[in-house]
Amino acid sequence: MFIVDAHLDLAMNAMEWNRDLRLPVRDIREREKGMNDKPDRGRNMVSLPALREGRIGLVVATQIARFVRQGSPLPGWHSPEQAWAQTQGQLAWYRAMADDGEMVQIRDLAELETHIGIWENSSIPDDKKPVGFILSLEGADSLVNLNYLDRAHEYGLRAMGPSHYGEGRYAGGTGTEDGFTAAGKDLLKKMDRLHMILDITHLTDKGFDQALEIYKGPVWASHHNCRSLVKNQRQLTDDQIKRLIERDAVIGGVMDAWMLTDGWIRGISLPKATGTDLNRLIDHYDHICQIAGNANHIAIGSDLDGAFGTEQSPWDMDTIADLKKLPDLLAARGYKPGDIEGILYGNWLRFLKKAWTGV
Repeated sequence: MFIVDAHLDLAMNAMEWNRDLRLPVRDIREREKGMNDKPDRGRNMVSLPALREGRIGLVVATQIARFVRQGSPLPGWHSPEQAWAQTQGQLAWYRAMADDGEMVQIRDLAELETHIGIWENSSIPDDKKPVGFILSLEGADSLVNLNYLDRAHEYGLRAMGPSHYGEGRYAGGTGTEDGFTAAGKDLLKKMDRLHMILDITHLTDKGFDQALEIYKGPVWASHHNCRSLVKNQRQLTDDQIKRLIERDAVIGGVMDAWMLTDGWIRGISLPKATGTDLNRLIDHYDHICQIAGNANHIAIGSDLDGAFGTEQSPWDMDTIADLKKLPDLLAARGYKPGDIEGILYGNWLRFLKKAWTGV
């Protein structure tokens, strides 16, 4: 079954982790043996062949580069201009993959429908099909000023989350209580004029409220789980989930273990020892479905290889191709075939059609 994953940091892995994502996952792991500069070295789960193996034919792929002020405990770039340059290097990688036929950028409904047609064509082997990507910016720090958003939209940026972790130039992110700055509120209005998709992921509670008040266009939560099940500010409260449903949003379930299992301790907890498997993700789906009264607002936003690997992922997954286990697991939990199709691809495709046509 065709799968859409609404959050993968592919270019970050290619450029900052120096991974050749054209290779099989195991080849990348082999090359990283003995390396310890990143906690997830040798434990990656994502590559282009693995995406094809799992029939994950469409992804929302990020550009990401944080600006940090002096004294910040977070890694990042020391000026917005440097952060912008990093995102442009990431863009160059996506373009190189497109030139090689490995990927294809999706910018509008016509391109989306053409790409879905390729993946529905059984005469083309899956391992010969390009992985489609919709470009999203995770954290707006790299936009030197609002004019840079026009440039980004011109090269195909279609979604954006204004914040990431920590302090932000446009909005506070995870770990803070900050809302939108004055420039951030202007950013939301400009995104609206450009008919972009607002990703509320990583906004603070204050920022969430401000965003839904100011922004009138399409809203999604690309990679989020439920605060009722895992008590952390990074998660969505029941009230936030209700408000997203009222906006006809879709919430992508994230597979980072600390957002699946309450009490997870990074660097200490282990997936199998804590029982962190794909059924934990379905627990979060169930909770959202109970609030919504249907399965129309849940989907996949895995965030796999988002600065973590198998050490912090569901233990019943070896690579991202194991997303193909979800249909059987969902069926065992009582989900009907139509609901399963919605979770795997249909809910995201319905959202995109409405966002890009207004109907």
